[in-house]
Amino acid sequence: MTASAGVIPDREIARMAAGGEIAAARLVEPGQIQPASLDLRLGTEAWRVRASFLPGAAPLAERLGEFGMHRIDLGPGAVLEKGCVYVVPLQESLALPGDVSAVANAKSSTGRLDLFTRLITDRGTEFDRIAAGYAGPLYAEISPRSFSVLVRPGMRLNQVRFRRGDATLDDAALAALDAAEGLVDGEAHIAGGLGFSVDLRPEAGGIAGWRAKPHAGLIDLDRIGWYDPHDFWEPVSARGGRIILDPGAFYILVSREAVHVPPDYAAEMAPYLAMVGEFRVHYAGFFDPGFGHAAAGGKGARGVLEVRCHEAPFALDHGQVVGRLVYERMAGRPEKLYGEGLGSNYQGQGLKLAKHFRAA
Repeated sequence: MTASAGVIPDREIARMAAGGEIAAARLVEPGQIQPASLDLRLGTEAWRVRASFLPGAAPLAERLGEFGMHRIDLGPGAVLEKGCVYVVPLQESLALPGDVSAVANAKSSTGRLDLFTRLITDRGTEFDRIAAGYAGPLYAEISPRSFSVLVRPGMRLNQVRFRRGDATLDDAALAALDAAEGLVDGEAHIAGGLGFSVDLRPEAGGIAGWRAKPHAGLIDLDRIGWYDPHDFWEPVSARGGRIILDPGAFYILVSREAVHVPPDYAAEMAPYLAMVGEFRVHYAGFFDPGFGHAAAGGKGARGVLEVRCHEAPFALDHGQVVGRLVYERMAGRPEKLYGEGLGSNYQGQGLKLAKHFRAA
């Protein structure tokens, strides 16, 4: 029997772990398996490197001799300094079947901390992409942008999604799904995915977003609901529904639309076309089956936008389209949906900082 094309669900990820297609220094824990992805765990050591790099034709361990500056023991906890680049071997390794590829992304909380995290494979020529049939170790490149962070072995900063074939919905299929499900609370703008725009007209008394402070303190990633947001962030107001993005600054904003992902689908938030402005939106892009969906107790959820402006100041207006959601079919319905007994932090979210901060 031919296996179904699409994003591989939780129960099959568990089978891959049991069968050795996903291996680990310590057994894969049930809590790592999400409805359509696997959380990856930091290993016991890190290397400070002088530059980001891709291994190319060589194993990554050989390239560390060229780029590595010093080794860091993560065992007792170690600080990864803002503005530096690190490579961390992950506890998981892969031996994928020839028809299964994978893509990685930062977890939501990682992206909301401006903790730039990418996956690297041996002899890899792209970040965050794992070729079908890949067999070998996995590494995380970590570069804290706004805040220095304290990390320990076993922490989960990025995740990987496995897929068989290509089950991406084209615009016609996405329009049909929207007609059946009502993917967004309003008119659907479909062009290379489901378009979403920025909300810069908050309710009376509300703020439009947050901007990372340039000289904030250290964040221990094990501390949940611990930090005062005002020690790390400045509230952003939007006069007349507009803000001016400063080059190099990092913002947390929110989409105007509330969206959901039906149980038989997964979605990924992709940056909008570069021609609409010199900024990037959303570094953590996986939306699991059930996100914002009634089947998982949701009533729609807005997308949190992690925004960094690049070359020049840029005026961002309320309702401006800034990104798109690309939907894919699942290879099977997951046993658990996002938010359904998983302790999901962002079901039904609005403008929300990472889980490490107390409610503002």
